[in-house]
Amino acid sequence: MRNIFAYSIAAVALPLAACSEETRDNAEVMAEHAADDTAKNLDAAGEVLEDHIADAAAGVSEGADAVEEHLRDEDDPQDELEKAPAFNGN
Repeated sequence: MRNIFAYSIAAVALPLAACSEETRDNAEVMAEHAADDTAKNLDAAGEVLEDHIADAAAGVSEGADAVEEHLRDEDDPQDELEKAPAFNGN
């Protein structure tokens, strides 16, 4: 009787173990796909960020060029001081 009970439990446990292994395999495949998708999304986001950073750097460079041009123009610095509200004439 004990053997029949043990065999019955084994007969039920084996399919459950196989199901569990299949579930683990499916979970592993799903995790691999999720990791691949995440890597692709991060690559795409990185490309977008690089484009925006390049645009921002170009804008900063243009602004710096404009400031440099303004500072290097042929105006007399004394004229600028006289226009300043804090200038007291000394």
